[in-house]
Amino acid sequence: MKVQEIEELRALCEELGETAIVARIDSFMRLNEGLETKKGKEFIEVSILGFAEGLLVSLKRKYPENEKIRKLLERVSERRAGLDEQFRRAKPPIFEGAE
Repeated sequence: MKVQEIEELRALCEELGETAIVARIDSFMRLNEGLETKKGKEFIEVSILGFAEGLLVSLKRKYPENEKIRKLLERVSERRAGLDEQFRRAKPPIFEGAE
């Protein structure tokens, strides 16, 4: 499964010399191979984008002035949130007003 943001994250990590992160990205993507047909493309993309978001948050802390990281993090977060919304279950009416 190809995810554009993962390709960009991988290239960014290579540019920054973060070879250990590149290896983790490759490993994570291998783990997700084939799950698309079992779980659905969007479900797997949410997982992959969540993983990328976590890595980008860590990279942003390590490289706070890097604009590429900030911009990619914004895109990944927005896309993940949009896909995540599809999988959120509505609260049953019994729980309305319970907060």
